[in-house]
Amino acid sequence: MKGYFKYEGKNCVVTGASSGMGKATVEMLVDLGANVYALDLNECDVQGIKEFHKCNLANKNEIDETFAKLPNKIDSFFGVAGLSGSKTDYMTTFNCNFTSNKYITFKYLKTRMTKGGSIVFVTSTAGLNWKQFKKEQDKVVHAQSWEDTVKLVEPLAKSAPATFAYMYSKRCLSQFSCEQAVELGKSGIRVNNVMPGSTDTGMKDEFEKMAGGKEALLAETGMAHRLATSEEMAYPIVFLNSEMSSFISGVDLCVDSADACLKTLKLKKDREAISATNKFILKMASKMMKKQAYLEGK
Repeated sequence: MKGYFKYEGKNCVVTGASSGMGKATVEMLVDLGANVYALDLNECDVQGIKEFHKCNLANKNEIDETFAKLPNKIDSFFGVAGLSGSKTDYMTTFNCNFTSNKYITFKYLKTRMTKGGSIVFVTSTAGLNWKQFKKEQDKVVHAQSWEDTVKLVEPLAKSAPATFAYMYSKRCLSQFSCEQAVELGKSGIRVNNVMPGSTDTGMKDEFEKMAGGKEALLAETGMAHRLATSEEMAYPIVFLNSEMSSFISGVDLCVDSADACLKTLKLKKDREAISATNKFILKMASKMMKKQAYLEGK
């Protein structure tokens, strides 16, 4: 069965590789025979990886230093790393979750990937409504450089809690993933997006606090009525970058045990806190757009 995935001998780069769904992804790739290059701030102790590189993904210089050590040919990229904002500031959270992935894609993946390459970004069910807020995200998603992206987001960072950066970054990355499925698809490179629901990882306590407690987090687990395991998220991540998914690109794969379906069918409501966050982001992003338009018109 392993042969169907065709990871044998392929160069795979995984961010957030030392814990949670990133570590589970690494373990599966090693078992499937891939050459795994693991990136994280903390040591990755998975036996059988090709190399581990300590890297702060919120820092452009560290990303450049790390990719200078990676192979010139990358077959698959797994953008798993992410921060909740509970223990980091707004810009660190946003840059780790979004800016780094955009920068890596443009600076390295476009030049080191060839036809048959594949990319999976891991966002979140927090990014499900990205299409609804596309207008407010466009300038950030389309910013030309790391510095331009930071400049656009900094006004939000001055006004909002760091945890708000989590949702906004996940929406931006979901939109970016969709757009790059078209752009990179011209070169035969597939791009997909996995949107995990509530999962039992090292950040579980952080998400419980953000949700309003353990029961509130469990309420977002769909028909399973339990948190997913890291392995249950790694399965679709590994699948989408494999040859088993050779005709799949541009997909937002929601992995939440039908929680989104319950909301779509009006069988449950989104949490009130999420709605408040939506309104805040919409309001602040609109202000950013008006200010930018004014400056450009001067």
